[in-house]
Amino acid sequence: MTGLGYTVPAVVAVLAVCALELAVLRTGLFRRPGYWLSMLIILGFQVPVDGWLTKLSSPIVSYAPRQITGLRFPFDIPVEDFLFGFALATAVLLGWEHQRARR
Repeated sequence: MTGLGYTVPAVVAVLAVCALELAVLRTGLFRRPGYWLSMLIILGFQVPVDGWLTKLSSPIVSYAPRQITGLRFPFDIPVEDFLFGFALATAVLLGWEHQRARR
């Protein structure tokens, strides 16, 4: 496992989004219960869809084993998918909050 293809970019994406919020934008998004509720809602949709797409018994989307950690939970979902999902959704919400604050 090298992880360079998927694991490292997933971790970098999470770190970059967190650094953007904590060091640059400072919107306070991470302190809001509504943000964490939205993350739970996203997770509630991501798990069944991603689980169906990545199930090892009949995958629609497959990953090169050398490019991921191999940790899958639940329903055979690579943990890296959750990292990218968190980074993407958080980046969008940060963009909205930043635009709202500028108005």
